[in-house]
Amino acid sequence: MNSDIYRIIKDRILFLDYVPGQILNEKILADEFGISRTPLRDVLSRLEWEQLVRILPRTGTLVTEIEFQKMMNTYQVRFEIEELIGKLAGDHLKSAYIDCLDALGNRCAELFDHPNSKELVLIDVAFRQVLADAASNSVLRDISNHLYDCTRRLWFSTLQRGPWIEEVQAMQDDIASTKAAWMENNPTKFGTFRRTVLERHFERIRAKFLSPSAANSAS
Repeated sequence: MNSDIYRIIKDRILFLDYVPGQILNEKILADEFGISRTPLRDVLSRLEWEQLVRILPRTGTLVTEIEFQKMMNTYQVRFEIEELIGKLAGDHLKSAYIDCLDALGNRCAELFDHPNSKELVLIDVAFRQVLADAASNSVLRDISNHLYDCTRRLWFSTLQRGPWIEEVQAMQDDIASTKAAWMENNPTKFGTFRRTVLERHFERIRAKFLSPSAANSAS
């Protein structure tokens, strides 16, 4: 499988450049990337396994819809995974990890005056990677990344609903509070804390996604 093309198409889906319900034309994609349809189909098959597309015979490849009930179920699993990552990471605190959190906090602060939804998501991706690296469990990391990707479109779709500053502040607060909790050197407590952070994140998303007036209050 061509990993570069896979990453490009996957990012387009996760960042809603390809919107839910859109049909992807194999010929157009193959021409764009200068490849035959066979390697392209390998990429699309992988994305179908990840439940980001659905291959429809004689029709094309459909970008899957964002199903809120399914997202809720996925988050329930993510809560457990996040707590375990926190427990494992709590045993491996290093100054380098704290430095990374500080750098991410600084990147986040720049977004108050320069709104950029993709950058905010990339900060979150890097934030999670710091914790995954500290947890030092490749199987757990892969499961966590897959579940995160399953829910990322839901979050991204709500970022333009409500005041932008609230989203940035929430991210900055999560980074700062995670740093403080990590430095307490209590793995069990840190795991519980990380679960709570994700639960708060989900509640913000759910409130925005289900509120009929949220989309009209964007600023």
